[in-house]
Amino acid sequence: MSPKLKIAGWIAVGAVAGALTTVQLQAVARSTLAPLPLEELQQLAAVFGMVKTDYVEPVDEKKLISDAIAGMVASLDPHSQYFDKKSFKEFREGTSGRFVGVGIEITMEDGLVKVVSPIEDSPAFRAGLKSGDLITKIDDTAVKGLTINDAVKLMRGEPRTKVLLTIFRKDENRSFPVTIVREEIKTQSVKTRVIEPGYAWVRVSQFQERTVDDFARKLEDIYKADPQLKGLVLDLRNDPGGLLDAAVALSAAFLPENVTVVSTNGQLEDSKFVYKAVPQHYLRRGGTDPIARLTRNTNGAFKTLPLVVLVNEGSASASEIVAGALQDHKRATLLGSQTFGKGSVQTVRPLGPDTALKLTTARYYTPNGTSIQARGIIPDLLVDETAEGNVFAAFRTREADLQKHLIGKEEVTNGPMTDTQRAAEQQREEAREQARKRLEEEAKKNPGQRLIPEFGSEKDFQLQQALNRLKGQPVVLSQSQAPREEEKKEN
Repeated sequence: MSPKLKIAGWIAVGAVAGALTTVQLQAVARSTLAPLPLEELQQLAAVFGMVKTDYVEPVDEKKLISDAIAGMVASLDPHSQYFDKKSFKEFREGTSGRFVGVGIEITMEDGLVKVVSPIEDSPAFRAGLKSGDLITKIDDTAVKGLTINDAVKLMRGEPRTKVLLTIFRKDENRSFPVTIVREEIKTQSVKTRVIEPGYAWVRVSQFQERTVDDFARKLEDIYKADPQLKGLVLDLRNDPGGLLDAAVALSAAFLPENVTVVSTNGQLEDSKFVYKAVPQHYLRRGGTDPIARLTRNTNGAFKTLPLVVLVNEGSASASEIVAGALQDHKRATLLGSQTFGKGSVQTVRPLGPDTALKLTTARYYTPNGTSIQARGIIPDLLVDETAEGNVFAAFRTREADLQKHLIGKEEVTNGPMTDTQRAAEQQREEAREQARKRLEEEAKKNPGQRLIPEFGSEKDFQLQQALNRLKGQPVVLSQSQAPREEEKKEN
């Protein structure tokens, strides 16, 4: 396996549907259509006809049209997408927090699938799978050489179907088969832990339909166990985003009522909106308000409790909305690395029962009116992933690295790449190469070991620095990180 492929295996932390999206779901069709360019549509029809009649082999008409739509939408920006039947199903699973599978959270380690934890009461949990188990085969397919997404696809399937997993358990030094019957799984996007008396950690890994309810319930449990809380760490590292209303709700849990959380602006009138910390701006279908219940059952403790928010280059979209709102209102201290920089909102509009269009319809702005597009949010305290520095930062792609990304405020669209841009890209590539060599050496010294401790563990360096901040103790700041601004494109 090449060094690049091995590194890709190390930094994989899970498979998440709907990544890097701040999504509004809208089922209403547009009542009026823009005037159609007839000449261009005639040309498109002519090409379709030529391909159908003249191509060397017969072509599927529906696939041709589907691919044409997909190509048109993909040409706009990295986050607009046409959903065919399969991809729409996967997207809905990602935003709902429900899918059919075995029920494990996984990562990749030394080319194998490693169980981070079985989801409580899932088939994998009942079958006795444990944290640290390595999956070496899925049915008859060897895991070595698969990507994490390939492995996920093999383990998912239809309800009540069986999958055979071959497990290697290190501490027992044995391999054994486990047959698991797939069923619908409810993912857990919120985790909590009491770090030490008076201080708690809550991690949000994605903003899904169930996230707000789970978040409120788990914070209530923490408060019930210790009403004398002194501080909280909200962990949004590697959170790729999700639903806009969930981001507004989580922000409202910590902010005064009716303050601005985020504003959006686009071509459509309904894309021009200011979201505030009020129930009508985050409750999707009415019903009970979990944030109001949380505030009531905790005597408003989380509105004033000292708060540190952990972010990194993998914090994107909805997680950036929360981080930006808490930073602008000076409600929390942000600690970690500069965030991804996705400052746009996508709206999902069904085209039929099984297909849909995810279209970028607005830019969003933090309460201070700042666009973070292609720039991200700069933490108040820049802190490395480990005491030795940032291990994976050089490999992480940010919004500004994506082709066809929306132009940020500081960018100018015309002109070729400048000498400054070329030098910056060269520097980043050199940093990646140095980091790759270093990681190869570390992997040789400690084969099969995680190079970054698990988030929330006792060895989590950034979490320890967040705890120091809450206690008023010194924080070990990064000696190498500097905010990365979007390079300007000039004539």
